[in-house]
Amino acid sequence: MKLFAIGDLHLSLGDKVDKPMEIFGGQWVNHADRVREHFLSMVSPEDWVILCGDLSWALKAEDAMADLNWIKDLPGRKLLFKGNHDLWWQSTAKLNKAFEGENMFFLQNQALMLDFPDKRVAVAGTRGWTCPGDADFAAHDRKIYNREVLRLKMSLEAAKSMEPDEIVGVLHFPPTNDKKQGSDFTELMAEYGVKTCVYGHLHGRDAFGKGLQSTLNGVNYKLVSLDFLETCPLQII
Repeated sequence: MKLFAIGDLHLSLGDKVDKPMEIFGGQWVNHADRVREHFLSMVSPEDWVILCGDLSWALKAEDAMADLNWIKDLPGRKLLFKGNHDLWWQSTAKLNKAFEGENMFFLQNQALMLDFPDKRVAVAGTRGWTCPGDADFAAHDRKIYNREVLRLKMSLEAAKSMEPDEIVGVLHFPPTNDKKQGSDFTELMAEYGVKTCVYGHLHGRDAFGKGLQSTLNGVNYKLVSLDFLETCPLQII
């Protein structure tokens, strides 16, 4: 039993969604096919895979179903988190009901316990947002940032209440600004004893370098955006 992570699938398999990713460079050519090949070769049915946001380009839930069903058919048990482009994600409860019994778990303001043979691991997280001090942070970002901080705290509190041996944190946005300075997100991760935090959102070589990819206050931060991983899920546990 293993735990993997990858973000930013950016799927558009439905008939009503036309968003070819090839325009963003060669690393995105046939990216869905390459993701599937890696899943088939690496992930077994009892494994878990964190998908940390930007799953589908669809705008409505019904239009995202082709992408979500494609994810469902991949090997392993999936933990899905919301990204900034997942505008179709309106009701977590409805999504979980729609995929009940399909090894698809949509997480928001909550945590899920994974029982490994040698330890109990709680997975918790939220979308996150651009952090204060970032070049792109504006006054209107503060409200969204504060809300996401509260959501992370709720998720980590839920994880802590499960009394796990280890907590894995999940964000879609990077946990710090582009100067890699600490944030409320990193403070909470450290406060709740998170061992590893995965995140995505950053694309392209110039952007990769702006993401924290080291240990801060005891938490190991890992960038898992699809093009950074070259479509290959990263094994966390």
